[in-house]
Amino acid sequence: MLIQVGELAKRAGITVRTLHHYEQTGVLLPSARSAAGYRLYNLADVQRLLMIQALAKAGLELAEIRDFLEQESLPLAGLLDAQISLLEKQLRSIDTLRDRLVDLRAGLSTGEALDLESWLQTLEFMNMYDRWFSKEELQQLPFAVQKDALAAIWSGLVTEVKTLQELSVEVSDPRAMDLATRWMVRLEQDTAGKPEFLTRLNEMHCAEPQMREQTGITAEMTDYITRAFAESKLIIWQNYLSPEEMAFTRAHYFDRMLEWPPLVAKLHQAQREDLEPTSDAAQRLAENWLALFQSYAGTNPETQQKFRIAMQQEPHLMKGTWMTPAVLGWLQQAIGVMMQRRFSASGQSQVG
Repeated sequence: MLIQVGELAKRAGITVRTLHHYEQTGVLLPSARSAAGYRLYNLADVQRLLMIQALAKAGLELAEIRDFLEQESLPLAGLLDAQISLLEKQLRSIDTLRDRLVDLRAGLSTGEALDLESWLQTLEFMNMYDRWFSKEELQQLPFAVQKDALAAIWSGLVTEVKTLQELSVEVSDPRAMDLATRWMVRLEQDTAGKPEFLTRLNEMHCAEPQMREQTGITAEMTDYITRAFAESKLIIWQNYLSPEEMAFTRAHYFDRMLEWPPLVAKLHQAQREDLEPTSDAAQRLAENWLALFQSYAGTNPETQQKFRIAMQQEPHLMKGTWMTPAVLGWLQQAIGVMMQRRFSASGQSQVG
C-alpha cells in the first residue's frame, strides 16, 4: 500500500513542504511516484518518518538524524545529550511559570489588591518570549528588552518586503538583495549575535500563531528574504568560481540551508565552553560543518580554496552568518585536527 505526499503530511501533522525538505536533505525519500508525478510512500517510509519525528523531538538536528538512521554512527551519548537539552528547555518554561505564580501568590498573601495588568501578565505566562527563553536570556535578547522600539523597525522592514513582492521584484534585483542584507544584519543584531536565540525564534515563529500575527512575517516573506540574501552572496562567488563550479553551487546552495543555524549555535557553545578541538564531540561538529560546506562547494580542494579566498576578501560574505572571530578560530582548529587525522590515516593505508 502506498500513500501520497499530501495524505502523509496530513496524517503526520506536518507540511508537504517539510516532506519535500526531508527529501532534499536525504532524510526521507519517497519510494515511488504516481503516473501524475506525485510522491508516494510505503510502510517502511512511514516507519522511518516516525523515527525522524521522534529524534527531532529529542532535539537532534536533521544531519544527526540522517547520520543515525543511515549509519547508526551517532553514539548513545549524543542522543542523551539531545534529550537533556530538550528537558532543559521544558524546565526553563516551568521555572518561568513558577516565578510568575510565586509573585502572584505573594501579592495575595499580603492582602495586596492586584491590578488587572498583574493578572493579565500571569495569564499570558508572561508572553510568548517567556515560554521560550529564561529570565537571564530575556535580559540579553533585544527583541524582548527593546520590544516596542524594535517592533516599529521590523514593521518597516516587513512593509518593504510586501512592497517588493507586490511589485513582483525578483530576488536577484539589487533592491531585494539590499533589503535582505539589512534584514539579516538587523536579525543578527537583535538576537544579540547568538545563533541559539535565532534557532529558538524560528521555532517560536512556527509554533506561535500570535507571533506570526504580531510580526506579519509569512513563510513566503521568509523564503523571499532567504533567497534574496543568498543571491547577494552568489553574485560575489560568481567572481571567484568557474562557470561549472558556479552552476553546481547555485544548484545545491539551498539543499541543506536549514541545517546551518543549529550547527552554528553548537559551534558557539563549543567555543564558549572551551571544548577541546581534538575531542570526539568537536570532531563531529567539524565533520558536520564540512559536510554542509561540501553540499554546495563540492569536494574539489581547488574549488574549496576559492571559497576560502572569497570569504577572506569579501566582508559581505560574513554578514548574517552569526560567526565571530573566536568561533571561527575554534572551528579552524577542529577542522585542522580532522584533516591531519585524515591525512595520517591515508598515509598509513598506503604504507600498509
